[in-house]
Amino acid sequence: MDIQNTQSQMRKGVLEFCILSIIRQGEVYPSDIVDRMKAANLHILEGTLYPLLTRLKNAGLLTYRWVESNSGPPRKYFVMTDKGLEFYGELERTWQELADAVHTLTQSAVDPTSEPNPSQP
Repeated sequence: MDIQNTQSQMRKGVLEFCILSIIRQGEVYPSDIVDRMKAANLHILEGTLYPLLTRLKNAGLLTYRWVESNSGPPRKYFVMTDKGLEFYGELERTWQELADAVHTLTQSAVDPTSEPNPSQP
């Protein structure tokens, strides 16, 4: 079994939630998302990010505006729509339920030598 593949799949599973979390905090340029993700030790390539942003925009969760730049072409800044904020709220609830369940299962202090409790399934 390849641990790196499993780690990659786990990261991919939370990628959309993390990106939306960043955008929810305010209008953002894609390279800023890459930088914030990297600072949190969740590395993402722009080649992965742009298609995801396009998919979220096409789903009506994001919108963007063009901002002129003094140092190059105009920049596209993304912001969450009302629909995106509602979607994010659902993702946040789902994440909390999942995180709580995983925490319960992985942090249980069970003595493997003890007898099972017959009252528990």
